[in-house]
Formats: sequence, structure tokens, C-alpha cells
Amino acid sequence: MWLKDRPLFLEEVLRLEGRGDLRNAPCSGCGDSSPQYRCEDCFGVDLRCSSCIKAAHQRHPLHRLQKWNGNYFERITLKALGLRIQLGHAPGQTCPNPRRAFNDDFVVMDSHGIHEVALDFCECTDAIAHVQQLLRFSWFPSTTADPKTAATFRLLEEFHLLSFESKVLAYEFYNVLVRRTDNTGLTPPKGRYESFMRMIREWRHLSMLKRSGRGHDSKGVDATGEGDCAVLCPACPHPGKNLPDNWKSTPPTKRWIYALFVAIDANFRLKRKIVSNNITDPSLSRGWAYFVEEAGYKEFLAEKIDVAQEKSTCSSHNAVNMADTKTNRGLAATGLGTIDCARHNMKRPNAVGDLQKGEKYINMDYLFFSTLRHSSSQTLNISYDIACQWHKKLWQRMTAFPTSMQFDYVSKTISFFVPKFHLPAHVEKCQTTFSFNFKRGVGRTDGEAPERGWANINPIASSTKEMGPGARRDTLDDFFSDWNWKKVVALGTTMQRKLKEALPQREDHRAALDDLEQGLKDEYGEILEEWRSQVEGWEDDQSRLNPFERNGDVITLASVRLALAKEEEQSLQSGTCISLHEDCSPSILISSGLELEEQQRRLKADKDARGLHVTDNQEGKLIERSNALQRRIDSWVKMQELYMPNVAAMRNSDNATAANTYSVPSVESFKLWLPSHIGRSSPCDKTLQRVEWRLRYAQGHDALRSLRSCLRAQTAILKYKDRNLRGQGANTRARNTLKAIDVRIEAASRRYESAHKALVILGSLLDESGWQSALRPLNHQDIRSMSDLLWGESEGRRKLSWIWNMRGAGGSEKDDNGALEDMRIEWCKARARAMRWGEEVELLREEMRRIGAFLRWEVGRWDARRDEVIPTDMEHEDGCMAYAQRQAHLRRELAASFEALWAQTLARLSAQDGEYNVDIAAASS
Repeated sequence: MWLKDRPLFLEEVLRLEGRGDLRNAPCSGCGDSSPQYRCEDCFGVDLRCSSCIKAAHQRHPLHRLQKWNGNYFERITLKALGLRIQLGHAPGQTCPNPRRAFNDDFVVMDSHGIHEVALDFCECTDAIAHVQQLLRFSWFPSTTADPKTAATFRLLEEFHLLSFESKVLAYEFYNVLVRRTDNTGLTPPKGRYESFMRMIREWRHLSMLKRSGRGHDSKGVDATGEGDCAVLCPACPHPGKNLPDNWKSTPPTKRWIYALFVAIDANFRLKRKIVSNNITDPSLSRGWAYFVEEAGYKEFLAEKIDVAQEKSTCSSHNAVNMADTKTNRGLAATGLGTIDCARHNMKRPNAVGDLQKGEKYINMDYLFFSTLRHSSSQTLNISYDIACQWHKKLWQRMTAFPTSMQFDYVSKTISFFVPKFHLPAHVEKCQTTFSFNFKRGVGRTDGEAPERGWANINPIASSTKEMGPGARRDTLDDFFSDWNWKKVVALGTTMQRKLKEALPQREDHRAALDDLEQGLKDEYGEILEEWRSQVEGWEDDQSRLNPFERNGDVITLASVRLALAKEEEQSLQSGTCISLHEDCSPSILISSGLELEEQQRRLKADKDARGLHVTDNQEGKLIERSNALQRRIDSWVKMQELYMPNVAAMRNSDNATAANTYSVPSVESFKLWLPSHIGRSSPCDKTLQRVEWRLRYAQGHDALRSLRSCLRAQTAILKYKDRNLRGQGANTRARNTLKAIDVRIEAASRRYESAHKALVILGSLLDESGWQSALRPLNHQDIRSMSDLLWGESEGRRKLSWIWNMRGAGGSEKDDNGALEDMRIEWCKARARAMRWGEEVELLREEMRRIGAFLRWEVGRWDARRDEVIPTDMEHEDGCMAYAQRQAHLRRELAASFEALWAQTLARLSAQDGEYNVDIAAASS
């Protein structure tokens, strides 16, 4: 629609370049017949004479003026028209003793541009300092000694918020001001970039002190303690602020409701180059917000610099194994470590610190113990992507820390977890032992809170890496405070959304568990109670047998070969062994045949991977491998014909067919004619068929284990590449590694498909059943990691590929096919899902209560600050009182709005709980 009116818009825009309807109009102020001036920033369009335009801007000295020169409008300043700005007096009043700014050359930076103004300070006998005169005019001076530059509060607040929301750089913002002042480059304004950088840093710092109530403390700003300026999470437990008075006497079965959830992580994008130092560029605070106090931190690290890093025994975690080798050339900090609130995604006080060389335990331990000084919670749930390794000697390492950072861990209930997204990269034991899904009292926490926070802060990495140490810490502290505050004001909708999602999920999973247990009670009633006792025992003491894992031995090719060898040993001792060759038993024949088949697959894959320009050396090595394999096959065939004489005729028939087609089969396509290849086309000894079936069954499990291992490695490398690698060289090496893993995945897939095809044939010949639930047909879409989604799936509807449900076969004598064990694991998981959703609802209800209690505690705290302040004069007292009352009112309104928003959902929850309790009572009676 707009296109048809495009000419009209263009016409009106061009009209404003001239005088428009005012060509012959007199001055709108005094009626002068030839007005020449207009203002770009005043409302409306009118022309005025010089005296009237100057008088109209006594209260708007930073507006931009234009003068009609007879042909067009050109820029002109109020200073050029003689407007002087008087400080120290009310607007319009004349100072009897004015003093001009240095060289009568004062620069003010405002949203409209950079202005040169004529400024007079007041030098009356009762005049205040020049800096104070500027501040009371809402102008922020760039220095405290004879300032020549200032920025308006409006401009600083604008950049402050814009940097949070768009991550705009100060350099870019300053250049916008320059271009708004002069977009031609003909009359550029005086350079004030360094002044702007200094003012915005001081503005950030003052804003932090103001909002944390430090201006109301009778002891002054210097009495600020570590972490005092951090924006706290209202939903987390804070004893004395939002917990009941008797929370410590809560029964052990309900203490999880008051647990503190923390998540540990590192970010290697937030580097800092070796620029300046702490002496030249110190922080304006001393650990007052989120960063730890720098001097103590660096001193402690210097004492422990020679402590060796323990290597990982799980999935070769790069965070652990590469901590001592990670390059830090040209960097003062290789990244940032942090401890977050795991459920509400907020930064904790004194929980952030620089990493000097990778993600070393000594750094992360310091941050962990530092932030826990601010909490006295008795139950801790700790999430870390390498928790399985990090937690092992944590308490031993704690003894090396200052006494003030140590705590009595024995009296606390402490659990360690691996975040859900990171868990698939761990070995299988970790996937149950450290899973949020299986431990009691954690609800639906996923532990991935820091990852979400990095997405917000990463865009400023390009600017903070060039900063000095103090400026960088102050800037990041400010961004973390803004992040926390945005989370606080959004808690109403966030908690409402979570509770609305959790309620139906709780009911659905309760119903699913009830249905499953009803189906099991008739036939497995006693066993069900054993399972319940087992899983509850594991939840209380995780050193016990894990009910989420299979208890049987894992089937491998090596174990089956050993079993076959032992059986042959027994046959030899009893004299029942039938062997046609002294060096080759039936099991050795089939086992060797499977090895030859695997070598054929590898040789074919390597030949197919040859490029167009293969070298003589590469071609020679492939031919040597082919010749060696051919000799092995020839030797094996001679042994085979002893046990399977009819194979010779079948092979001769194949050779005659090949001769007629003038094609000679290559060594990698030579048909071995194992029992599964013969099938029903020719008689074959059942003993050989049985041996191959057992070996193929083990081969299938081996291939699946290899496939899962490769997929875990692929997930870990992709994650590490995305988070840490920058530059063409590093990414190229990572892609080469991924290509090698892809080759291994393809090889494992082909090996499994071969085993499954043989099992299908042999299973029908030997009447084997039950194995199909363990070894299913492998489709391309089944070959994916635990965290991968199929097209159209979301996380809530994600279905795990069946390959991840396998942990080896085997079971008790009562359960030869492992079906009962599968049922136990499925029941345990169904029970865990129902419990986690139930816990999530309870946690959300408690967190909603805590949010309201915390906000009301803050209301009381701000009310108390009104009486604590020691004012310098009546005006200062009035400002402090007004700010304290506004902050108290804000928190009172937040609490009321949140509780009004949640009221209906909480009422529905109470009704559902009442119905559920009635159903339980009826069932028990």
C-alpha cells in the first residue's frame, strides 16, 4: 500500500529542506519580517529571529539550530549566537560573579551530538565546586580537575541500556555522535572518545553503587563488602531473607525443597589480551559484585602454580586433560570461569574469575568456594560438565584454601551432576550416576544455565578482550548485573510458564506410571516391590547397585571366543571333541572367517577412499595389503574345506560364472561362504552354525558399542569446536578429526549390518528367538547421538534412538533374554520421570513463595535504609529518601504483580493436589 504513496512521502521530506509555508512568515516570537533560524529538536516548525531563538533556548541549550543563508539551511550553534549557559543558579538568573570555562571552550556530549557551548561557572562566595555544579545540571564531567568536557546523564543512560540490548561498542556509538554532529567530515567535532570511555565506565560503577544501596550506608562506599553489589536471585534459598524460620528443622525427606542449585562452567571466548595491568588499570571495585577480589585470587593461584592437574578417566575431557597445555600466547586471560544459579540462570556473587591457562581445577575450585561463602544452605546440588572427575578430590583440595572459604561439607547433603546436554559425551556409567533424570529432589533441572547466559555475553567479547584488566572486570560486572535484573523482572512470566508446563506433565507421567504398575502387579507384584526397594536404596546410597544399569555381563567377541575356547577345552578333556585339524577347531575356523571378513571391509573402504591422484607409495601399500590378505584367505579356505566340503563345489560354480563374464573377483569381494552365507541352499553342520550365531551376536553388540563410542566422541568434539575453536587452522584440524570419526561410524555401521543379516539367517535355521529386541535393524536415522533431533521433533517430544537403549545383553537364569531386566529399567525410568515432574511442581511452588518473600524482605531493607543514611544537607537527604521509597515501592509492586499473575494457576494446583490426595486415600483404604 505504501508504494502508491511513495511520491507523497518524498515530496514532504523534500519540502522540509526549505522554508515550506513559512517563506513569507514573520518571526513567530516578535514578528520580525525576516526570521532566519529554526530548531531541529523543538516540536513543530517555525522560523525565528536570532534574539527570539536564543531566548527560547535558555532551557534547551543543546538543541541543534539551522540558519537560512538565502539558498538553504546550514548548521549554526547557540554559542555562535551568543547563548551562555550559567551554572550554579536557577535558569534565567544572572550570576554576579561568573567564571568562564577554560579557554571558553567547553564540550558537551548529548544524544543529538557533540556540542561546543559557552559555559559559565558560578564563583559566588557560597558557590559549590565546578564538578558539583555540572552534576546538579545532570551533566557528568569527564574529570574532577578543571573539567572541559561533560556528557549528559541522558546520553550515558542511553548508551548504557543500548550496550545491554544491542551490545553496541562505545567506539561505534561515539562515531554515531560524531556523524550526527557533522556527517560530511568538513567540520568534525573535537575528539572526545577517551573522555567518553572514562565517563561511561564511571557511570556504570556509580549505577551499581546506587542501586545496591551503597549511597545510603552510614559507613560510606569504602565499607562495601565482597558481593554486596550483586543482584541476587529471589527464587534461590537465602536463609534470613526468604526461608521460614524453622527451615533447618524440616524432615530429611523434605529438605530437598530448600536446596541450592549451582552450575559451573567456563567460557573461552571471553579472552583478554595482554593490555595494561592492574596497577595502571585497577578495578573501581574490589570484588564488590560478581568477580572475585583480584589480589587474593592471583596471590592464591601464584602459590599453587605447580600443582599438577589430574587427568580424566571419562571420555578424555578436553577441559581436564588440556588444561595444562592450552595455549595462552599473547593472552592475559584465556577465558572466564563462573558459578551460576542453575535453576534461574543468574550469576552468583563472587563467582566469576579469569582463567589463565585452560579450565584448571584450581581456578574453578576458588570460584566455587568463594561464592559458597554467601550461602548457608544445607543441601547443595552442583552441576558441572566434568563433575564426574572434578568432584573426586574436591574436599581434599579444599584444605589448601583459606579458612574463610572452607565449610563443613560432612554436615551438608551434596550431590554432583553433569548437565543434560553434556551427559551423552560421557561413558555409560556417568550417564546414570550423574544424571539429573535419576536422582531424587532435583525436579526437571537440566544444569545448562551457564550456556544460556553465554549467548547473551559473548557478543561483547571482541571489545572486552582489548580492555585493561580493571575496565574489563567492571564492564562484565555491569553486564552480569543487567542480566540478573532482567531475569528478576521476568520471573513472573517465567515461573508462570514453567508451572503451566509442569502441571499437565506431572499428571501425564503419574498416569503412565500407574498404568505400568497396574499391568505389572498381577504377574510381577513381588518383584515390583523388590525393584522399589532397590531403587530407593540406591537413591539413599549411590554406592549400591545402580538399578538403572544392566546387571549382566556385557557380551563381546572376546568373551564369546573365551567361552568357546573353554568349551573346547572341556571337550578335549572328556574325549568328545571332534576336530578335523590339530591347529584349527570349528570355533577358530569361524572366528578367523569373521576376522577375514572385517579385513575385506577395511580394504574395500580404503580403496574406495583413494583420490584421483593416488601416489605410487599409497598404491603400493594397498597392493601389499591385498596380497597379504589373499594369502591368508587361501590358507583359511583349505581349512574350511575340511569342515565344509560342499563349499568347494559352490566356489567352483562361482569361479566358472566369473570366467564366463571375463571378471576376476578382487580379494576384498571374495566370498568366504560362512554358514550364514550358505543358509538353506546347502547342508551345513549345526555346530558351525551355532558357533557363528554366538560370534555374530557378540559382533553385533561390539559394533553397537563402537558406534555409540564414536557418536559420543563426535558430540564432544562438535561441542568443543563450537565453544572454543577460532581460526582456520584450528577448525581445519577439528574437521579432519570429525572426518576420521565419520569413517569409524560408517565402519561400525557396516559391521553391525553384516552381523544382523547373518543373525536373521542363522536365527531361522537354529530357531533362535528373543534376540531381535536387543539387536534391531539399523536404519540411517537411528545413527544419531542422544541429543540429536529428527526433523519435526522438539526436545519435549524427542525420541531416543534405540541404539542408546542397549548396554549389552545377558540376565539371570530365570530371564535368559533379559526381558525382565529391561522391564525393571523401564519401570525405574517411568518412576523417575513421574517423580521429577512432581518435584518440579513442588520446587516451582516453593520458588514462587520465596520470590514474594525475598521481594518483601527487600522492601523492608530499603525502608530501613531511609533511617541509615547520614545526609550532608537537606537536599541530599530528600534525594536519598525519595530513592529508597521508590525502590521499596518497585519491589512491592513486583511482588503484587507476580502473585496476581500466579494466583489462578496456584489455585488450580491446590485443587489438583486435593483430588490426588483423595485418590491415594481411597486406594489405600
